[in-house]
Amino acid sequence: MPDSFLRSHVSDSLSRRDLLKMGAAAMAGTAGLDWSQSELEAADSKRPQVAGIFTQFFYCSHAYHIFHPFLGPYLFNGKLLQPQCDVVSLYGDQFKEGDLSRGVAKKYDLPFYKTIGEALRRGGDELAVDAVLSIGEHGDYPDTKYGQTMYPRKRFFDEIVEVMKQSNRFVPVFSDKHFSYRWDWAREMYDTSRKYEFPMMVGSSVPLAQRTIPLEIPSGTELEDAVSIHGGPIEKYDIHGLEVLQSMVEFRKGGETGISAVQFLKGDDLIKAGREGRWSMKLAEVAMQAELGKSKRGLFDPINKEGTSEPHGILLEYKDGFRATMLKIGTNGVRWNFACQIKGESKPKATTFFPGPWGNRNLFRAFSHAIQHLFVHKEEPYPCERTLLMTGVLDAAMHSYFEKGQALMTTPQLEFAYKPKNFNQFREMGSSWDVITKEMPLPQDFVEADPQP
Repeated sequence: MPDSFLRSHVSDSLSRRDLLKMGAAAMAGTAGLDWSQSELEAADSKRPQVAGIFTQFFYCSHAYHIFHPFLGPYLFNGKLLQPQCDVVSLYGDQFKEGDLSRGVAKKYDLPFYKTIGEALRRGGDELAVDAVLSIGEHGDYPDTKYGQTMYPRKRFFDEIVEVMKQSNRFVPVFSDKHFSYRWDWAREMYDTSRKYEFPMMVGSSVPLAQRTIPLEIPSGTELEDAVSIHGGPIEKYDIHGLEVLQSMVEFRKGGETGISAVQFLKGDDLIKAGREGRWSMKLAEVAMQAELGKSKRGLFDPINKEGTSEPHGILLEYKDGFRATMLKIGTNGVRWNFACQIKGESKPKATTFFPGPWGNRNLFRAFSHAIQHLFVHKEEPYPCERTLLMTGVLDAAMHSYFEKGQALMTTPQLEFAYKPKNFNQFREMGSSWDVITKEMPLPQDFVEADPQP
């Protein structure tokens, strides 16, 4: 019996916790669930209490996707899993037409607060939550002269930290996508988390997607070159393409050493640089073949019915001499391709990161699963230094494009090392698509639970 059935056939006076227990008991024995009443009560007493902070909450927004697995059973690797945390308070920065947050708050008996501080204190004087979801994506915010939307991620973070400092208690924080549109703010956010010793998770959901062609980069692999490709808009999707790239190449021999130079190129300038050998057109072709097959076509030819769109790329020069490139080709928003050349091997290796039959929406199941691991275990599922590095790359790339006429930008501030961490336990390996299939229609509202296996 699905949780949605239970919700539609019981009194509105029942609490969210009552419904959660009833739903779990009804689903006992299904894949991924093995609950008893005593286990639920024990889990309830230990479950992290989470404050949810967001810019906007509408259909298929980041808040919509991330909150879903926190509020009802969700599919991960083919198993229906129960949320490991309880969302207990909300703060919304903006409310557009089509806002869903008020309805979700009413359905799940979640109190709204007028400020971030009040949401974290839950109306009291001290920090009253065990973790914070900060989702600073979407909304009516201005752009910088460098084409970056001024999402209030740093403001959200500062207000969260202020409450923790006043209470002298520090809890895990998740902050969606890259740290900030400004490098200095990004570095300050990271340094603050290290100073006060609270775990933090940031970044893209895409590295957790299924790799349709199995491809692993074992730690210590000697890479010669690498390329990632996406099909979305500048800056907002570039961070995803950069994270896909970095999530693979950080395992190369010697570990991550940092990045010494960044350059943004577009159109004819990008193509010219490829022909000059400054980035690998061969690897890019192999990466596109992983998605589209091996039919003969030019790398920048129009793709199927996508139409034409000017390509662009971000060229990276690493401190250890390694190079890599992130490209934007076409207009397919679920294009996430990768290829690399391993030293001593005759042929490149390539794969695509498949988000699932419902597009990028499916990515957030694995993502929210990893966030809950952060909150429950107080352990970062993978290094947030990866996103710090890519935040700096993106900021430098936007300055290269908008300010420096596509000039090469030296980046001594990004020459820092970090140790990669195997994050396979948080990746979707593809078995969920035996349950959510391409024939299954995308839900058109905020639903309580994913389909059962």
